[in-house]
Amino acid sequence: MPNSMMRYDVLIIGGSYAGLSAALQLGRARRRVLVIDAGQRRNRFAHASHGFLGQDGVAPGQIIATARAQLAHYTTVEIREGAATGVKGDEHGFVVETAADPVSGARLILAGGVTDSLPEVPGLAERWGRHVFHCPYCHGYELNQGPIGVLATGPVSLHHAQMLPDWGPTTLFLNGAVDPHAAELADLARRGVTVERTPVAGFFDEGADLRLADGRTIPLTGVFTLARTHITGPLATELGVDIEEGPLGQCIQVDAMQQTSVAGVFACGDVARLAGSVPLAVASGAMAGVAAHRSLIFTA
Repeated sequence: MPNSMMRYDVLIIGGSYAGLSAALQLGRARRRVLVIDAGQRRNRFAHASHGFLGQDGVAPGQIIATARAQLAHYTTVEIREGAATGVKGDEHGFVVETAADPVSGARLILAGGVTDSLPEVPGLAERWGRHVFHCPYCHGYELNQGPIGVLATGPVSLHHAQMLPDWGPTTLFLNGAVDPHAAELADLARRGVTVERTPVAGFFDEGADLRLADGRTIPLTGVFTLARTHITGPLATELGVDIEEGPLGQCIQVDAMQQTSVAGVFACGDVARLAGSVPLAVASGAMAGVAAHRSLIFTA
């Protein structure tokens, strides 16, 4: 390792909810930590975050700002803006390339999140996080039991549609993505879900209303859909950690302590779950931070 290279106990890739939660545990253990953050939170399009105890309804950016302000009190924790562009192992642990200088750490936590590939429906991307959502626990309550649409992207959307009637009368727009069989249609009917087979042409006006291919407009207070996810950044692939392919996309396989298949590498947040939310990301980040610290003590 070059003498000029900065060395840390733990490098954390990603400075959103999971990464900062991991950094907090390690900072409280007085370990030297560097968080490398590209600033692309998955929920950056949402006006408010819900379901996180003590922060319900707070703007996502404000939660991050508060977390950063609290972490600033821990002098062994640093945050560097920018992307991690590469990684390799060395005799000391791991070397991560950044836009500035390379840095070295004995342990590595991957918390860089995932990227959503949205359905190609006109107007959907502009409404993501405002009128179109993926998690009913995060955004369903605020729709005040108004009419809800579920835009199908595959078979898992049938399960999605069966969940939504607890938040409002629900219509499942098949849009050619799935063709339910008789038993599935019966399950949907038992939950009171209306099934619409006419393809979706796009969104109407400025809200959540959907325009169908036959010219009809369906008034809605919100639309839910399941985007396919891809692991953000190259590091997981370069490290060779085991990656799981699920019905909604990719995630890094971890054990109960957030340890990946590569020794000394942990993962947390949405990148380590097939479905995620802010409270789950914070919880997994706390576990990853504790586990990384324990590994420094007991396997050094």
